[in-house]
This record gives sequence, C-alpha cells and structure tokens, in this order.
Amino acid sequence: MINLKTISRILVGLIFIFSGFVKGVDPLGTAYRIEDYFIAYGTDWAIPLALSLSIALSTLEFVLGISLLLNTRLKALSWVILPLMILFTGITLYDAIYSPVADCGCFGDAIKLTNWQTFYKNLILIFFVYIIFKQRKKFKSPILFGAQNVFILIFTIAFASFSYYQFNHLPMIDFRDWKIGNDMSYEGDEEVKVFLIYKNKDNGEEKEYLSPDYPWSDSVWMSKWEFVDQRIERTGINAKHDLFIQTKDGYNITREIIENPDYQFLFISWDVNKASESAFEKIKILNYYFEENDIAIAGLTSSFSDEVELMTAKYQLDFDFYNIDDIALKTMIRANPGLVLLKQGRILNKWHYHDFPGIDDLEKELKKD
Repeated sequence: MINLKTISRILVGLIFIFSGFVKGVDPLGTAYRIEDYFIAYGTDWAIPLALSLSIALSTLEFVLGISLLLNTRLKALSWVILPLMILFTGITLYDAIYSPVADCGCFGDAIKLTNWQTFYKNLILIFFVYIIFKQRKKFKSPILFGAQNVFILIFTIAFASFSYYQFNHLPMIDFRDWKIGNDMSYEGDEEVKVFLIYKNKDNGEEKEYLSPDYPWSDSVWMSKWEFVDQRIERTGINAKHDLFIQTKDGYNITREIIENPDYQFLFISWDVNKASESAFEKIKILNYYFEENDIAIAGLTSSFSDEVELMTAKYQLDFDFYNIDDIALKTMIRANPGLVLLKQGRILNKWHYHDFPGIDDLEKELKKD
C-alpha cells in the first residue's frame, strides 16, 4: 500500500522534474527572469551571471526530481531540498506582497501563475517536502550506493549539456505565442497611440511625446536627447502579440509586415552591439538572395539608430530597421540575432543565428509552403 511518504516523494519529484525541464529547455528565457530579480533587488552587477545561474538552477531542480523519483541519496539530498523550498517560499511570499517582478517564472512559459498562486503552490509543496525530510532515513534505494552517485553525476552532466545546447539553438519546445505554426494575424481594426520617452543627456530630464509629434527632424534636439522607452496604447483590435512597427514619420506598418501575403523575413537583434558578428556576415549573403528574388525582409531592434547605422554600413545591409521594445523582441525569438519567416501572418520557421540557413537550405524551405 502506497503511504504518504511515497506519495510525497513521487509528487515532489515529478514537480521538480517538470519545473527543471521547462526552465532548462528555454535557458535564455529563465535567464531573463533572473535578470528581472537582479534589477528588482538592486544587484545589477550580477546580471552577467544570469545565464549560468539559469542552467545551474534548472539542472539542480531536474536532478533533485530524478533523485526523488528513483529514490536515490534522499537521506543526504533532503538537506538540499528542504532549505531550497524554504528559500523559494520566502521569495515568492515577498513577490506576492510587494510584486517586485510580475512573474517568477517557476514553470517557465509553460504555465503562468500569479505571484500569490506561486506562493500558495509552494506552501502546499513544502508540506510534502517536510514529510520527505522527516522520513529521510526510512527511504531505501534498490540501487547500490556507488551506482547512485554515478546516476546523479550522469543526469547532472546530461541535463546541463542539454540546457546549454538549447541556449545555442532555439528551444526544442516553444511555449510562447511566437512559435512555429501560429497565426499572428490581427482581428479587427486597431487604433494605436505610441508615446515615446526621451531623456535629456545633460540633466536627466525625461519627456513623453505622442509619436510622431516630437522633433525627430531637429538634429540639434536629437543630439541632446536620447530615446529611453516607449508606451503603446491600443484599442479596437484582437492580437496575439504587442508588436508595433512604425516608420520614422510615425506611420504604423505592423499589419503590413506581419500579414504580408508573400514571404516576409524578420531579422531580429535586440542589441546589435551584443549580437554575433558571424550572423551579420550570414545575413549579408542572404540579403543578396532576397534582393534578387524580391523577398521582403525587415530588421527589428531596440538599439539606438546610430548603432544600427554603423552596423548596416559595416555589413552593407540595405533593408530597413525599425525600433522595437527589447522585451517584445526577446519574446519573439531566443537569439540575438535571430531570423523569423512569415507568410500571411503565419510563422513558417525560425532560426537561431547558429542555424541560419544557406541559400540551398533556404530555397528548400521556401518550396515547402
């Protein structure tokens, strides 16, 4: 007969495995969540550690889950699981009360929970974890002691390698709206107001302007003020995304690009200064093919215009770039840069910069649809 001790071990093990997997399959997304915490707690200096912590955390959760499920080394690992749950529960309680971050990302993008829901989940989970801790000496593994250590080591190396591979390519499972096969077309007619926030370089003063009613053509003003953020108000439309693309003179071309009846490529780089230089060389070659075959491509970035101009001049890219909020770009694709192929609003394919297609592969891809 299965007792509460066994139920606790299996339940907590399965939750840890699921939580670790959905984080590990999208390590960059988990890193973004960790960065949010660093910013919220005023530890911006630790942001460069976010990716390493992302892989380490997901690996720890997954391996602990496997250990629980296989009943290996629980006497020792219980001393890791209980403090870990206490720490997580404390953090989520603080999140629930003060909301320093909107989403803790405990289940990645697979399952969205509010901060209070996350706290209640941890509160229930810690009850079963405590039972495991109290009964830790009663767990008997059928696996030899030495073999248990080997199992844990193998799973640790394998899952960390798996997560690092996902970082260097696109996640094998995409839980976001911008996944292959989704239709990102609009429903209804929209009215959009874009408010641009600029900061004075000398005194730090910030001003908000309704686009395009700001002195963008005044070179003297532009030299003294820098763009820092934008706020979008949208009404009268149902969309799966909050992407907004506009020309320099304020004309909204989002629908025109997203719902292009022909092939439409989006070259996405949320920061051109941090992007892979080899990827720009690859897109330069593809750009020639796009021009010869009259295929549309648009660049989306959150970098400043002068940075984009330097990059486009260096790599001789002559397609238009549009400034987009970096959060929207990071949601679209987990790569900097990345490439997205659409047709009539439907996402046909996406590529990490490590996997940009050559001309032959691209031709085969276009023949599929």
